[in-house]
Amino acid sequence: MWPYLKRVWRHRSLILTFAKRDLKVKYSQTFLGILWSILQPLTGILIFTFFFNQVVKIDDLGFPYALFAISGMVPWYFFSYLVYSSNESMLVNQDIIKKIYFPKLVLPLSKVLVGLVEFGISFILFIIFAAFFKVAPPLEVILFPFFVILNIIIGLSVSISLTAASTRYRDLHHIVPYLINFGIWLTPVFYPATLLPDGFSWIMYLNPMAAVIAGFRWTLLGDSIPSIYYTISFIPIVFLLILGTKYFIRLEQDIADIL
Repeated sequence: MWPYLKRVWRHRSLILTFAKRDLKVKYSQTFLGILWSILQPLTGILIFTFFFNQVVKIDDLGFPYALFAISGMVPWYFFSYLVYSSNESMLVNQDIIKKIYFPKLVLPLSKVLVGLVEFGISFILFIIFAAFFKVAPPLEVILFPFFVILNIIIGLSVSISLTAASTRYRDLHHIVPYLINFGIWLTPVFYPATLLPDGFSWIMYLNPMAAVIAGFRWTLLGDSIPSIYYTISFIPIVFLLILGTKYFIRLEQDIADIL
């Protein structure tokens, strides 16, 4: 595993090259260009602010619901982009893979850079909302980068494993988008974790993205500190990252033939 990771490091310039290419493809020849990265969370804010303010009636958050929603959407959209785009990366780049050699782990890693660009754009939207509602970050904001790193680790652990598996089992290309769309409802993106009955609160402690979102709201909005029980969800993530990377490396030897 370590010799392979050293090869990835030697090919690190390719990560930036693929990331630049993906950004150009994503935003070139579009009328709104980079504004599409703002419209996605903005549309979600408008829809769910209306739904949860008018139908479900969520109160006592301590800050406007719009800030609550976007602080959950920013990390979730980053995670979902990593999983979805990495899942498609092998299939999209199969012509390059068949022609030249490079460590294929470069492809999902390049998605992290593209995702960070979109993350930054969405986070600017959060700052605009926070300034509009005159909500200043607490002192805990110094820990915010820690939760961004956790966001990346979780996204990579899932995306690397799925990228390898979907290369061999093409059905996953169709299943993953449905899993992402379903997963947002199992994660407190648009609703607080306290909305769940006491007997079901343990479900959130098994969801690592729930921990990341709780960390975002704690460091950016002064929400309650994430529960220590969230650490339970990171145990399988560590194993998934290690085992998923090993599986990816083993599969890479035959990937050109599989594609």
